[in-house]
Amino acid sequence: MFEPLYVAATGMNVFQDEMVDVTNNLANARTVGFKAGRTEKESLFTIERTFQQELRDQMISQGMTPAYGPIEYGTGVRVVSTPKDFTQGTLETTNSPLDIAIQGEGFFKYTLADGTYAYGRAGSLHVDDQGNITDPNGYILQPQITVPEGTTKILIRQDGTVSVSINNSIQTEDIGQISVTRFMNPAGLKSVGQNLFTETDSSGTPVDGVANQEGYGAISQYSLEGSNVDVISEMMRMVIIQRVFDTVTKAVQSYDGMLTSIERMKS
Repeated sequence: MFEPLYVAATGMNVFQDEMVDVTNNLANARTVGFKAGRTEKESLFTIERTFQQELRDQMISQGMTPAYGPIEYGTGVRVVSTPKDFTQGTLETTNSPLDIAIQGEGFFKYTLADGTYAYGRAGSLHVDDQGNITDPNGYILQPQITVPEGTTKILIRQDGTVSVSINNSIQTEDIGQISVTRFMNPAGLKSVGQNLFTETDSSGTPVDGVANQEGYGAISQYSLEGSNVDVISEMMRMVIIQRVFDTVTKAVQSYDGMLTSIERMKS
């Protein structure tokens, strides 16, 4: 008797999760390197063992073709996954030589506090007190590059080569090269916050390569990749979710009214 309420409950839970996803996307519409998420859903169903179903199975066992298929009843909906959309965001020009962006495929590679690697598209880099190039959270960029004392100019080429000028010298020297990492299935990466991701079985093994070569994206200095969130599309999603949620709520209220009427008829 209460199956319709269960079906409605599954829908409300899913729409609540999707609304959280939309809200998170909108909140990060101006976050550097942020990738919009989406909510993938699937329906739940069960095959009812009714007289018609028993008759159908008997016909099949006797080599006959029934005129109708299995009798399936929907039992709700559930969230399957919440993958990220890794399409390119718009590049924005900045005044910082340590602001870099990837034009094309790939991720920057960082070392986390526990020694494992994480990957991200946000290239707002900094130099720590030991001269290491890091992300804003202090995670060291890989391969590790140390900026010498007295550096007055930093040049980063499209292939990731980092050159510096010391004490305003005209001559520059190479101090390292920023690599770019690719995955067979970026949508399978696991988000760990701070615009960083870690590999999973679904993402495949990370493959490091040289920027601007063999399909790896080129590195652009004095640039940051903006969020790829489409604000208008997310607002439309929000309106649709609200309307569907309201419709399910009204269905629950109608069913509750039917149960109330039945109870009154019994008394």
